[in-house]
Amino acid sequence: MKEELGTPHIRSHRSLRLNTLIRLRWLAIVGQSAAVLVVFFGLGFPLPVGPCFALIAASAWLNLYLTFRYPSVHLLPPKTALVLLLLDASQLAGLLYLTGGITNPFAVLMIVPVVISATSLPLRLTVILGGFVVIVAGIVSVFHLPLPWRPGVELVVPTVHVVGMLIAVVSTTVFTAVYAYRVAEEAHQLADALSATELVLQREQHLSALDGLAAAAAHELGTPLATITLVAREMEKTLGEDPRFREDVTLLRSQSERCREILKRLTSLSSEGELHIGRLPLTSLIEEIAAPHRNFGITIDMQPEVTDGPEPVGRRNPGVLYGLGNLVENAVDFARNTVAIRWSWDHSTVRLTILDDGPGFPVEVIDRIGEPYVSRRKAGASSGGGLGLGLFIAKTLLERSGATLDFANAGEAGKGAKVTIRWPRERFLSTEDIQV
Repeated sequence: MKEELGTPHIRSHRSLRLNTLIRLRWLAIVGQSAAVLVVFFGLGFPLPVGPCFALIAASAWLNLYLTFRYPSVHLLPPKTALVLLLLDASQLAGLLYLTGGITNPFAVLMIVPVVISATSLPLRLTVILGGFVVIVAGIVSVFHLPLPWRPGVELVVPTVHVVGMLIAVVSTTVFTAVYAYRVAEEAHQLADALSATELVLQREQHLSALDGLAAAAAHELGTPLATITLVAREMEKTLGEDPRFREDVTLLRSQSERCREILKRLTSLSSEGELHIGRLPLTSLIEEIAAPHRNFGITIDMQPEVTDGPEPVGRRNPGVLYGLGNLVENAVDFARNTVAIRWSWDHSTVRLTILDDGPGFPVEVIDRIGEPYVSRRKAGASSGGGLGLGLFIAKTLLERSGATLDFANAGEAGKGAKVTIRWPRERFLSTEDIQV
């Protein structure tokens, strides 16, 4: 579906906070130190303790340098974060070289830097880091010191087991990185779309609050204007017969009276106007959302269906108006000739259906409609591709008003799209503001 015109396009830049990386590295340092001590002192296995602790100390020194050099809230540029993760992968590869290579049970930890990169760095940098990890995993699977084992006993690991471990590490790295990247990307898209939703709602709510601001301004201006009117009347009584001032004084008094009438009308916007503007019958609501889209060469056919009971009258809600307007605009954009709007109600449900005679929804997309950044109905359409952010906002706003939405093709695929919106009647009739 098309992205709503005017919808703010927000894309947050994915970045990694330095403090997060420092804490993860401290955790790795503690774990590595404990593993070396347990193997050497607890199990009594021969182990190059000095070189192992030299690598661990290098990682600790880097952590201390970063801690004192930068504030904890410092955000790392993507390339700097990549360098630090490459250093972490290299340090871990060095430890594996000293302790049995890929046959070391802790070799699976090689995937950790890649997972961190997948959730916080651009895809290109993650691919670079993943390739580096795969290469060093292959190197330490061939070149490494013996796996620590009981003194005097030579542990021979079959070649097929080494190859299997290498394949397991590589496949786990790739699968986990792809999965983490997709989850993080969807989370970022959802956060961006929700931010755009809040901006749209804020704009609509500011417009809805203008009547209250006008009433407040009228109240504040009432007293000084009454003083001006009183003075103008006194001046008219005193100077009214003087030909030099008569016309000016009369004009001053008439204009002050006119200002008072304007302020009276402004004051009534929030009270008297609320009775007929603040609430809308369903038919008037539909006419209001359809009116802006009538002059685009597409016929908008509006007809009520079978109804039962009095017509529902709902509160004017900016979110509902925006959401329904977006659905109608999308239908007009994709229709060939006609958009049909049908509505009905009974004692329990209020239903609205929007149909167009356009190409319809692709089968592979129809189950994901309403997610942010889902492409248009038909790839390669002349009007270009959309991110689906406008539809996501519309769906979110309508669902928060109590509605449920159903997206389908009218009849067979390619013969038009159909969107059905349903409200429980008591939610549609609610006089309370929808909290967003």
